[in-house]
Amino acid sequence: MASTPRRDSRHRVHVVSDVHGNARDLARAGEGADALICLGDLVLFLDYADHSRGIFPDLFGEENADRIVELRTARRFEEARAFGARLWGGIEGDRFTAVEKAVRKQYAELFAAFPTPTYATYGNVDMPRLWPEYARSGTTVLDAQRVEIGGWTFGFVGGGLRTPMRTPYEISDEEYAAKIEAVGEVDVLCTHIPPEVPELVYDTVARRFERGSRALLDAIRRTRPRYSLFGHVHQPLARRMRIGATECVNVGHFAGRGTPWVLEW
Repeated sequence: MASTPRRDSRHRVHVVSDVHGNARDLARAGEGADALICLGDLVLFLDYADHSRGIFPDLFGEENADRIVELRTARRFEEARAFGARLWGGIEGDRFTAVEKAVRKQYAELFAAFPTPTYATYGNVDMPRLWPEYARSGTTVLDAQRVEIGGWTFGFVGGGLRTPMRTPYEISDEEYAAKIEAVGEVDVLCTHIPPEVPELVYDTVARRFERGSRALLDAIRRTRPRYSLFGHVHQPLARRMRIGATECVNVGHFAGRGTPWVLEW
């Protein structure tokens, strides 16, 4: 579905992150914009607000989803992994085959909902190797790369940093820093995870600090982009703040809100 561009000389992009299976609202997210930007986490593995939704409860039921959320929220990660291993042991066939099949089903629906044009990068729960199979001609996938939109340069860095959660697309701090360096100076720096600032990385519902990037924070201070846009933390202590000359914005948990964040210039 093509977005409807604005007809005046101003430019407008809509930005989403943490889509987590919300294909219905995603299909409308580009309306009235020149482009849609997606900062990743398309897949819904487990909804912490509604334990009946996602790949995990589809495979193991809501009661087991309640238990895994309880353990993870209490930061009892080793117990959570052991509990999960027992559940996976009861699945017929290969674990990764079962997950990939479910992810493919979600990707088919979500990529079909992207308007044209869409510029997208990966989240930490995404599976990058599958994206080329589903990204259509109107969707540009970017990672450690730049693109010009309306005279501004947008840089994209996907993925997350390694955590005890062991989500599918976590990389080392060194690899992430290299991607930040490759992007260089831009007007808008688009990432899935936030810079490492306590107010931006603390989730008030999950009651834990998520991983933010020190390299991203250093790059913001050094290169002074107009905006740093990100998601990842669903209910942050602070949704936006200024770091020097840069406006840092958590564009929101799209799965829950269903509306994009709007950038105009």
